[in-house]
Amino acid sequence: MLTFILIAVTVLVSWLAWERPALLNRLILWPPAIDRSKQYDRLLTHGFIHADWSHLLFNMITLYFFGRVVEQVIGQIIGPIGFVVFYLSAIVIAILPTYLRHRHDPHYRSLGASGAVSAVLFAYILLKPWALIIVFVVPLPAILYAVGYVAYSFWMDRRGGDNINHSAHLSGAVYGVLFMLLMEPTVGAEFVQRLLNPRLG
Repeated sequence: MLTFILIAVTVLVSWLAWERPALLNRLILWPPAIDRSKQYDRLLTHGFIHADWSHLLFNMITLYFFGRVVEQVIGQIIGPIGFVVFYLSAIVIAILPTYLRHRHDPHYRSLGASGAVSAVLFAYILLKPWALIIVFVVPLPAILYAVGYVAYSFWMDRRGGDNINHSAHLSGAVYGVLFMLLMEPTVGAEFVQRLLNPRLG
Protein backbone atom coordinates (compact mmCIF):
# COMPACT_ATOMS: atom_id res chain seq x y z
CA MET A 1 0.00 0.00 0.00
CA LEU A 2 2.77 2.48 0.91
CA THR A 3 4.53 1.74 -2.37
CA PHE A 4 1.39 2.75 -4.26
CA ILE A 5 1.07 5.94 -2.20
CA LEU A 6 4.68 6.92 -2.95
CA ILE A 7 4.10 6.27 -6.65
CA ALA A 8 0.88 8.31 -6.66
CA VAL A 9 2.48 11.26 -4.86
CA THR A 10 5.50 11.20 -7.20
CA VAL A 11 3.33 11.09 -10.33
CA LEU A 12 1.16 13.95 -9.03
CA VAL A 13 4.06 16.17 -8.00
CA SER A 14 5.94 15.50 -11.25
CA TRP A 15 2.87 16.36 -13.30
CA LEU A 16 2.24 19.56 -11.34
CA ALA A 17 5.88 20.56 -11.79
CA TRP A 18 5.62 20.10 -15.56
CA GLU A 19 2.55 22.33 -15.58
CA ARG A 20 4.15 24.93 -13.32
CA PRO A 21 7.82 25.65 -14.13
CA ALA A 22 8.15 27.82 -11.02
CA LEU A 23 7.29 24.79 -8.88
CA LEU A 24 9.83 22.63 -10.68
CA ASN A 25 12.50 25.29 -10.14
CA ARG A 26 11.66 25.38 -6.43
CA LEU A 27 11.79 21.61 -5.95
CA ILE A 28 14.79 20.70 -8.11
CA LEU A 29 18.21 20.09 -6.57
CA TRP A 30 20.13 23.31 -7.25
CA PRO A 31 23.19 23.48 -4.96
CA PRO A 32 23.43 27.29 -4.67
CA ALA A 33 19.88 27.46 -3.30
CA ILE A 34 20.91 25.09 -0.53
CA ASP A 35 24.16 26.93 0.29
CA ARG A 36 22.85 30.47 -0.03
CA SER A 37 19.20 30.22 0.96
CA LYS A 38 19.42 27.15 3.25
CA GLN A 39 16.72 25.37 1.25
CA TYR A 40 17.72 21.95 2.54
CA ASP A 41 14.34 20.53 1.59
CA ARG A 42 15.60 20.35 -2.01
CA LEU A 43 17.70 17.35 -0.97
CA LEU A 44 14.37 15.53 -0.61
CA THR A 45 11.97 17.28 -2.99
CA HIS A 46 14.10 16.66 -6.10
CA GLY A 47 13.16 13.00 -5.76
CA PHE A 48 9.50 13.73 -6.47
CA ILE A 49 9.98 15.48 -9.83
CA HIS A 50 11.14 14.08 -13.16
CA ALA A 51 12.39 15.32 -16.50
CA ASP A 52 9.63 13.76 -18.60
CA TRP A 53 7.13 10.91 -18.76
CA SER A 54 9.69 8.28 -19.79
CA HIS A 55 11.93 9.22 -16.86
CA LEU A 56 8.97 9.07 -14.48
CA LEU A 57 7.53 5.81 -15.83
CA PHE A 58 10.85 3.96 -15.73
CA ASN A 59 11.40 4.88 -12.08
CA MET A 60 7.83 4.21 -10.99
CA ILE A 61 7.55 0.87 -12.81
CA THR A 62 10.77 -0.25 -11.14
CA LEU A 63 9.48 0.93 -7.77
CA TYR A 64 6.19 -0.90 -8.36
CA PHE A 65 7.77 -4.27 -9.13
CA PHE A 66 10.40 -4.29 -6.39
CA GLY A 67 9.01 -1.92 -3.79
CA ARG A 68 6.13 -4.15 -2.75
CA VAL A 69 8.44 -6.98 -1.68
CA VAL A 70 10.85 -4.66 0.14
CA GLU A 71 7.95 -2.85 1.81
CA GLN A 72 6.62 -6.13 3.18
CA VAL A 73 10.00 -7.23 4.55
CA ILE A 74 10.86 -3.87 6.10
CA GLY A 75 7.37 -3.68 7.56
CA GLN A 76 7.93 -6.99 9.34
CA ILE A 77 11.27 -5.78 10.73
CA ILE A 78 10.57 -2.21 11.90
CA GLY A 79 6.88 -1.61 11.27
CA PRO A 80 4.75 -0.41 8.35
CA ILE A 81 6.05 3.18 8.29
CA GLY A 82 9.60 1.84 8.03
CA PHE A 83 9.45 1.56 4.25
CA VAL A 84 8.54 5.24 3.89
CA VAL A 85 11.45 6.18 6.18
CA PHE A 86 13.75 3.98 4.08
CA TYR A 87 12.58 5.46 0.78
CA LEU A 88 12.69 9.11 1.85
CA SER A 89 16.06 8.75 3.53
CA ALA A 90 17.36 7.01 0.39
CA ILE A 91 16.44 10.05 -1.71
CA VAL A 92 18.58 12.23 0.56
CA ILE A 93 21.49 9.84 1.11
CA ALA A 94 21.79 8.95 -2.58
CA ILE A 95 22.11 12.58 -3.65
CA LEU A 96 24.60 13.71 -0.98
CA PRO A 97 27.80 12.74 -2.88
CA THR A 98 26.50 14.57 -5.96
CA TYR A 99 25.53 17.61 -3.93
CA LEU A 100 28.93 17.79 -2.23
CA ARG A 101 30.68 17.44 -5.58
CA HIS A 102 28.64 20.24 -7.19
CA ARG A 103 27.81 22.42 -4.18
CA HIS A 104 29.55 25.44 -5.71
CA ASP A 105 28.36 24.86 -9.29
CA PRO A 106 25.51 27.25 -10.20
CA HIS A 107 24.93 25.41 -13.48
CA TYR A 108 24.23 22.01 -11.93
CA ARG A 109 20.72 20.66 -11.42
CA SER A 110 19.41 17.21 -10.60
CA LEU A 111 15.97 15.65 -10.30
CA GLY A 112 14.33 12.25 -10.15
CA ALA A 113 13.78 9.31 -7.81
CA SER A 114 16.51 7.15 -9.35
CA GLY A 115 18.69 7.11 -6.22
CA ALA A 116 15.86 5.93 -3.98
CA VAL A 117 14.62 3.45 -6.57
CA SER A 118 18.15 2.06 -6.81
CA ALA A 119 18.13 1.60 -3.03
CA VAL A 120 14.86 -0.32 -3.25
CA LEU A 121 16.15 -2.44 -6.13
CA PHE A 122 19.33 -3.45 -4.30
CA ALA A 123 17.45 -4.16 -1.09
CA TYR A 124 15.35 -6.53 -3.19
CA ILE A 125 18.45 -8.14 -4.75
CA LEU A 126 19.85 -8.70 -1.25
CA LEU A 127 16.66 -10.53 -0.36
CA LYS A 128 16.26 -12.45 -3.63
CA PRO A 129 19.64 -12.72 -5.41
CA TRP A 130 18.47 -15.38 -7.86
CA ALA A 131 15.14 -13.79 -8.79
CA LEU A 132 14.88 -13.08 -12.50
CA ILE A 133 14.95 -9.46 -13.64
CA ILE A 134 13.90 -8.70 -17.21
CA VAL A 135 16.46 -6.51 -19.00
CA PHE A 136 15.49 -5.64 -22.57
CA VAL A 137 13.29 -8.80 -22.70
CA VAL A 138 16.23 -10.95 -21.48
CA PRO A 139 15.77 -12.54 -18.02
CA LEU A 140 18.85 -12.19 -15.81
CA PRO A 141 19.46 -13.43 -12.26
CA ALA A 142 19.24 -10.44 -9.94
CA ILE A 143 22.79 -10.89 -8.65
CA LEU A 144 24.24 -10.77 -12.18
CA TYR A 145 22.13 -7.73 -12.96
CA ALA A 146 23.51 -6.09 -9.80
CA VAL A 147 27.11 -6.66 -10.87
CA GLY A 148 26.44 -5.24 -14.33
CA TYR A 149 24.46 -2.33 -12.92
CA VAL A 150 27.25 -1.30 -10.54
CA ALA A 151 29.98 -1.69 -13.17
CA TYR A 152 28.01 0.30 -15.76
CA SER A 153 27.06 3.06 -13.31
CA PHE A 154 30.65 3.39 -12.08
CA TRP A 155 31.99 3.57 -15.64
CA MET A 156 29.38 6.07 -16.81
CA ASP A 157 29.85 8.21 -13.71
CA ARG A 158 33.54 8.55 -14.53
CA ARG A 159 32.83 9.10 -18.22
CA GLY A 160 29.92 11.57 -17.79
CA GLY A 161 28.16 13.45 -20.55
CA ASP A 162 24.76 11.72 -20.63
CA ASN A 163 22.88 13.91 -18.12
CA ILE A 164 22.13 10.93 -15.88
CA ASN A 165 23.18 10.99 -12.25
CA HIS A 166 25.00 7.65 -12.07
CA SER A 167 26.60 8.67 -8.78
CA ALA A 168 23.14 8.71 -7.15
CA HIS A 169 22.45 5.24 -8.55
CA LEU A 170 25.60 3.91 -6.90
CA SER A 171 24.99 5.70 -3.61
CA GLY A 172 21.41 4.49 -3.55
CA ALA A 173 22.48 0.91 -4.22
CA VAL A 174 24.98 0.97 -1.35
CA TYR A 175 22.45 2.56 0.97
CA GLY A 176 19.78 -0.01 0.13
CA VAL A 177 22.10 -2.86 1.08
CA LEU A 178 23.44 -1.17 4.24
CA PHE A 179 19.96 -0.21 5.45
CA MET A 180 18.75 -3.80 5.23
CA LEU A 181 21.85 -5.15 6.98
CA LEU A 182 21.60 -2.60 9.78
CA MET A 183 17.90 -3.18 10.35
CA GLU A 184 18.20 -6.98 10.24
CA PRO A 185 21.78 -8.37 10.33
CA THR A 186 20.58 -11.91 9.61
CA VAL A 187 19.72 -10.76 6.08
CA GLY A 188 23.44 -10.88 5.27
CA ALA A 189 23.82 -14.53 6.27
CA GLU A 190 20.62 -15.44 4.44
CA PHE A 191 21.91 -13.67 1.33
CA VAL A 192 25.14 -15.70 1.39
CA GLN A 193 23.20 -18.92 1.89
CA ARG A 194 20.89 -18.15 -1.03
CA LEU A 195 23.85 -17.12 -3.17
CA LEU A 196 25.57 -20.45 -2.55
CA ASN A 197 22.40 -22.38 -3.32
CA PRO A 198 21.17 -21.00 -6.66
CA ARG A 199 17.46 -21.33 -7.37
CA LEU A 200 16.36 -19.25 -10.31
CA GLY A 201 13.00 -17.52 -10.28
